[in-house]
Amino acid sequence: MSSNEVVDAVSAELTALLARLGELAQWPTDPVGNGAVQIDRIALLEQARAALAAAQHTAIVTFGRAQVETQIEQIADGRLDPEKLGRGIADQIALAAHVSPHVADRRLGVARALATDLPCTRALLVAGRITEHLAEHIVSLTSHLDAENRRLVDKQITDAGLEDMGRKQAEAAVKKLAYEADPVGFTRRGRTARKDRRVTLRPAPDTMSVLSGLLPVEQGVACLASLRKYADSLIATGDTDGRTRDQILADTLVERLTGQARAEDVNVEVGIVLPLDALTDPQSPTTGELVGHGPLPGPIAREILATSKGRRWWRRLFAHPDHGTLVGGDPQRRLFDGFLATLIRWRDHGWCREPFCTAPGRHLDHIIGKQAGGPTSFGNGRGTCARHNQNKELPGWRHRIVHDGHGNQPHTVVTTTPTGHTYTSRAGP
Repeated sequence: MSSNEVVDAVSAELTALLARLGELAQWPTDPVGNGAVQIDRIALLEQARAALAAAQHTAIVTFGRAQVETQIEQIADGRLDPEKLGRGIADQIALAAHVSPHVADRRLGVARALATDLPCTRALLVAGRITEHLAEHIVSLTSHLDAENRRLVDKQITDAGLEDMGRKQAEAAVKKLAYEADPVGFTRRGRTARKDRRVTLRPAPDTMSVLSGLLPVEQGVACLASLRKYADSLIATGDTDGRTRDQILADTLVERLTGQARAEDVNVEVGIVLPLDALTDPQSPTTGELVGHGPLPGPIAREILATSKGRRWWRRLFAHPDHGTLVGGDPQRRLFDGFLATLIRWRDHGWCREPFCTAPGRHLDHIIGKQAGGPTSFGNGRGTCARHNQNKELPGWRHRIVHDGHGNQPHTVVTTTPTGHTYTSRAGP
C-alpha cells in the first residue's frame, strides 16, 4: 500500500498478524512444551496457511471486480479499447504478490472459480481442511464442467473426505467425480489438451536446467522407452564411457535433438565481464553469463569453452566499476546482428525487466515511447515479454527511467500501476 493512502482496519489487523507470525518464527531460547505441543502448532499453522490463501482470494476477486468497473468507465470515455477489458488486472496482482504474471493469472482464475462455482471447496480451504494446492487442482479438474455440474461436484467433494487423503489420492477422487458428472466433456477436454503440447526450458540449481516436454501420454512413453532401450544397449556392450544410465539417457536426448555427435559439443557464447583474465586466470572469482539462464562459475565457463567442439566465441563486455551492470561492449563478434539489441538483452540477462516477471525478454521496449520523443538508445531500452510490452499502453500504467546505468547507479526503471503503487527494477551485474 502506498504511503499516501489510509491504512484500513483489515490491513492494520493483517500487519499485526504478520508481526506476531514473525515472533513465532524466532528460535526459542528454551524448548516450548513437549513434542505434541509443537505438532499441534504445526497443524494449526498449516490450517492458517490455507485460510490466508482464501483471504487473499477474497481480496483478489474484490480487486478484480473494482478494476473491471473502472475499465468499463474508461471504455465509455473512449480511453480504452473494449477488446482490452480485463487486461492488466492480473499484472497488478503479480506485482503486489511478487510473483510472475502467469502465476497471478492462475490465482485470479482460481479465486474467481472458488467464489462463483465452488463455494463448498472454498469453505474447506477457509477452514484449513484442504491445502491451497489441492484447491487449485480442484478448480483445474472441474474447469470443463458447466456451472450446474461443477456445483454438483463441489457438493460431492464436501463428503468425499479429501482432508484424510494424500495428494494423489485426493486428486484421483476429484477426477473421478468430474468424469462421472460429464464423461463426454471430460473426454473432449483430454483431446483438446493435446493441442497444448509444448517444450519449455527453465533454470535449475547448480548450473543445470530442466527441459520439459508436455506431450500426449503415448508419445511421452514412446520417447522415454526409446531412450531407455538405447541406454540399455550401450550398458549391455560396455560402451558407456564411464557414464551412469541416467547420464546416458540425458546425453542421448541432447544428441538426438541437436544432431550432434556428442552432447558436449554445443555452440556457446559466454559473456565475460572485463578484466579479461576472468577467462584465463583459474583463481579469478568472476562469473560468466549464459543469456537466458544465469551466471556460470568461472571454472565451468572455462571448461565449456575448452571442451566443446561446437562454435565458440567470446566478446568483451564493459561493466561499471561501482555497481557492476553492463554499460557497453565490443561488437566485434561473428554472426552478430543489431548489436544495440544484443547489448540490451545481455544487460537484462535475457529476461523481462518488469519486476517479478520470469518470462523471456522477447521484445525490446522503449521505456519512454517513440511518440513521446524517447530515443532508441541503450538507456531508454529494456527487454520485456510480449505481455508487459502491450500492458504499457493501458491507461494508468507509467514507466520512468531513474538511472540510465552510466552513472553511479545501475540501470533503474520505476513502474507505476493504475492504483498508484510503484515497483522498481534494477539491472543486475
